[in-house]
Formats: sequence, structure tokens, C-alpha cells
Amino acid sequence: MIEHIVFYIFGGMLIFSATMVVVSRNPIHATLYLILSFFASSAIWLLLHAEFLAITLVLVYVGAVMVLFVFVVMMLDINQVSVKEGFIHYLPAGIIVAVLMVTAMGLVVGSDYFLSERYTATQQLDPNYSNTRELGIAIYTKYLYQFEIAGAILLVAIIAAITLSMSKLKINKSINPNKQVYVKKQDRLRVIKMQSETREK
Repeated sequence: MIEHIVFYIFGGMLIFSATMVVVSRNPIHATLYLILSFFASSAIWLLLHAEFLAITLVLVYVGAVMVLFVFVVMMLDINQVSVKEGFIHYLPAGIIVAVLMVTAMGLVVGSDYFLSERYTATQQLDPNYSNTRELGIAIYTKYLYQFEIAGAILLVAIIAAITLSMSKLKINKSINPNKQVYVKKQDRLRVIKMQSETREK
């Protein structure tokens, strides 16, 4: 009974924070709500006896990735005025994408795969049971190709983030060798003739 109450509390927190990530106008606030959703997800994983995934979610995503997200959002310096001006222009496309996503989610959730008969309640495991070992065996045997594809996608995302940050970097001290080769003395040096001053006695 207590586990059900805790599950509904963190489940409601997760739904609320995920909704606020989408509807928040301030990107910093959206990032903070995403951190809250990660905490709620880790608590639900603890209820499912997935301690390794819960601790990994807190340490990796909340402790490192989300801090990086905050710095990236602050570094990109998103212009809120330009974003709000294009809201009405992209509203029809957004509505179409939202309807397609809701339809796809309804088809997946309403399928026979998520019937309650397929799933049973979590059982008490042996104290010597290691879900970390079981997870490692599953990743590097059954889901090896999916794991490699996920790593490649993350690499592409890192390269894209670096490209975006460098394209809008205000302090850029790079040099152009062509301009250095064709530079002239008159462009860099100017001699000014001044009259000498005399001190009156």
C-alpha cells in the first residue's frame, strides 16, 4: 500500500514536471523542471528494484548532463522576442505534429503488448542479486547494436552542440592568413608630424 502511494506521488510529480518542460517559456525554468522529472523517474526506478539505473540517472544526467544543458542554454543567449514572433507561423505544423504523436502513443499504449496479463508484480530478489551485472549482460549481448547506435547518436549530438556554440561565440580570436599576407604598411602604421614644444623661462 505504501509503495502504491509513493508511486502515485512521484508519478504525478513526473507528469507535472514533464508538462512544465514543454509549456515553460523560460528555457532555464524548462531545464530545472527537466531535472525534477529526472529525480521523479529515478524514484520510480527505485520502486522497481532498478537501483543502478536510478543512481545512474541522478549522477550522470542530473549531476553532469543537466549542468551542461544549463550552460549551453545560457551561452546560446536565445532571443525570446524572435522565438515568440515565429510562434503563430509554426503553430499549424506544431498542431499536426502533436496530433501525430498523440495518435502514435495511443496506438502503442492501446496495443496488446501493454496488457496487464503480460506483467506481474515485482518479486523480492535475493540479497546477492546484482542488477548491474544483469544489465551489463543484456546490453553487451542482446542489445549490443542498439547500444552502439545510441553511442553514435550521442556523438553526433555533441558535435552539433559544439558547432552551435562556436557559431554564436562573440569572443572569437581566430586570424585570417590571407589578410596577414596582403597587409600593407600604410594600413598598420601612421606617422604623425608634431611640432616640438618649447618651455618658456
